Amino acid sequence: MSPADHNTDTPSAEEGAASAREPFASAEIVDDIPSALWSGDTGTLRERTRRVLLELLKGPYVSGTQSPQLWAALVADEGFVRSRLHDLFLDLVIDRVDEFAFTRKIVTDEIDAPAAVRSERLTFLDTAMLLVLRQLLLAAPGETRVIVDREEVYERLAIYRTGDESTFQRNLNGAWSRMSNRLRVLHKAGEDRFEISPMVKFLIDEDRVRELIAVYERIAAGETDAGEDFGDADTGAGDAGAEGDSGGDAETDTEEDDA
Repeated sequence: MSPADHNTDTPSAEEGAASAREPFASAEIVDDIPSALWSGDTGTLRERTRRVLLELLKGPYVSGTQSPQLWAALVADEGFVRSRLHDLFLDLVIDRVDEFAFTRKIVTDEIDAPAAVRSERLTFLDTAMLLVLRQLLLAAPGETRVIVDREEVYERLAIYRTGDESTFQRNLNGAWSRMSNRLRVLHKAGEDRFEISPMVKFLIDEDRVRELIAVYERIAAGETDAGEDFGDADTGAGDAGAEGDSGGDAETDTEEDDA
């Protein structure tokens, strides 16, 4: 092989060094990336798409009613958002009718996927309250909004009372606060009136619903005391919270309420 041929096939030391620097040289031209939001930004998503991705990761869900601009960004760039979530072993679930979306851990037998987000721990009373809200929502098919009174929900949960009235009332108030502030399935619609989010349908799967209904029936028949079931009804969050994820993706693990 002639020296000329050798030089053609083998890069010089200077060329090799330049080639090695190429992956990092993009920082010099990053300002030319259309999606760059600040100097040195290597992201490829538009700002609103990044914001909706962040909200999905923060959880529990993104609502088209509450955040129309984020919802529009999600619908426009669904493929990109789904791809980014897959990078984190998360799947995107979208309800286009009620306009909300959330993440959950991917379900597959092909790999041992890690849990990507934190777990949400709920008391048995929390889960019972979720069940009541779910029943009230499903009892009003076709309604665009389902509004409930706080006392109405509390009365339905009275069957689970254990201990003194003040302790039970404190547990109820704590559960209600978690529904409103943590899981965001209740939205204020007036004085002690709240709208139930359609998201509540996804927080308890059908198997868990049947278990909880069975507990209701045993207590109503006087076959068992509510307190005996508090520590036994470990709750799962169905599709929205597969494998211990929160946010919209929040599997619920049961803790006992205050004694």
